[in-house]
Amino acid sequence: MSITLDVSATPARDAKEGTDLSKHDEQSYGAEVTVCPIKLTAAQERRIWRRIDLRLMPIITIIYLLSFMDRGNIGNAKLDGLMTQLKLTGDKYNIALTAFMIPYSILEFPCNLVIQIWRPSRWIPTIMVLWGLSMTLMGFVKTYPQLVGARVCLGVAEAGFYPGVAYYLTMWYPRYMYLYRVALFSGAATMAGAFSGLLAYGINFMNGDGGLEGWSWIFILEGLATVVVALIAAVVMVDYPSTVKFLTEEERSFVAQKRVEYGSQDEEDHVYEQVWAAFTDWQVWALSIIELSVIVPVYGITFFLPTIIHNFGYNTSISQLLTVPPYMLATVVLLTFAHFSDKLQKRSPFVFASQLIALTGYVINISNAPSSVKYSGTFLCVIGSYSAFPGSISWLANNLGGRYKRAVGMAIQIGVGNMGGAIASNIYRTRDEPRYLLGHGLEIMFLSIGIVTLPFTVLAYQRINAKRDLAESSEHDSEEQEKKGGDIALLGDRRASFRYTI
Repeated sequence: MSITLDVSATPARDAKEGTDLSKHDEQSYGAEVTVCPIKLTAAQERRIWRRIDLRLMPIITIIYLLSFMDRGNIGNAKLDGLMTQLKLTGDKYNIALTAFMIPYSILEFPCNLVIQIWRPSRWIPTIMVLWGLSMTLMGFVKTYPQLVGARVCLGVAEAGFYPGVAYYLTMWYPRYMYLYRVALFSGAATMAGAFSGLLAYGINFMNGDGGLEGWSWIFILEGLATVVVALIAAVVMVDYPSTVKFLTEEERSFVAQKRVEYGSQDEEDHVYEQVWAAFTDWQVWALSIIELSVIVPVYGITFFLPTIIHNFGYNTSISQLLTVPPYMLATVVLLTFAHFSDKLQKRSPFVFASQLIALTGYVINISNAPSSVKYSGTFLCVIGSYSAFPGSISWLANNLGGRYKRAVGMAIQIGVGNMGGAIASNIYRTRDEPRYLLGHGLEIMFLSIGIVTLPFTVLAYQRINAKRDLAESSEHDSEEQEKKGGDIALLGDRRASFRYTI
């Protein structure tokens, strides 16, 4: 591969900042390498990104597939004897679901600070072993309190994965290559629903083996699979572009250059200021509301789709199998939306369209339509819900400048969104079978909140971008720099030269 370096790409010092741009600390795992002007052909660029994709995405996708299966397979276990053997009467099943979501949501923010100092290639496999063991041991619980305790442990262990990986990928990919990669591994969550149904169908034939019911084997086998993959991940995973060995120095510089070209800002200092900026930024909370409106339907359909289909009149085995087609189609739609969102460099239209699709599906299911029509509606519920949530996360990731601000802002958004999982865990109650008017009604309410919030968020972004277009970016940045005591790093995405993604 021929890489042409600009003659100016020699060790140099920034006249204003006085820093040596040719150096980087190999132990600073999130640090960027030198940004040198590099000229590549389109084919050469594609080869670099393909090599990066092949090294990063397969293992991340497999891990997230197992992650989502491990948190959601309780919906399949519910039909395979869990309810009767553990005597989960009343709202006990819903409480068990909530036991996972509360620690999972609360710990996402601190976990995204931990990943700043603990290498991703060590942090992620470690927590994966922990949640795999929690999942395996869940297969041996004998009482309801034991089940709740195991679900709490699972939530604690899994809390660091999704926000950590979502942040980790921002350190690799430019703004408008990011969503498709998030969609690739998020698509694993969609596929997890399909695999869970297929595995539950097959594992059901092990009912009675070893003196354990089918639901126990679901937990045990899937938990052991997670531990095995965690050990593989410890060998396969890499850290950040500045430290990997499978790229040359010029290729590492190319990755950094592409991210800077698209406005990525990764200031290393001012940790406190960046963390505070994340908590006080209006866009973090606006997009957290949108994320909440998306996640409630995601978890609602994930935890209860087998039960909803079972109430259409199908037996347990057929209900498990009928969960597969909606997830398969949703994966295709998710990747299609992500491709065009990156290509058009737009986020909001695709999030909005996904919310409308999901809303239509829940309206169909709350109606008096025949069961066959309602089953068709579940396709829309799954497609719309799963297509929206990586889009909303990528939208905020694109619009946060500063390494720590982005990590914390994304953790806040995902944490607030995942509180929706606690809500979704309690709105489909046994006493509301078979129509689940409360559950479907609340899903419609949350989707409507998101649909209303999204246009106001877009208008706010457009107004800010328009004001910045009228200003002379360099002059304005200089003025703002003086206001901040001469340090432009504190501005992040508030620089006049920064444009928000709509």
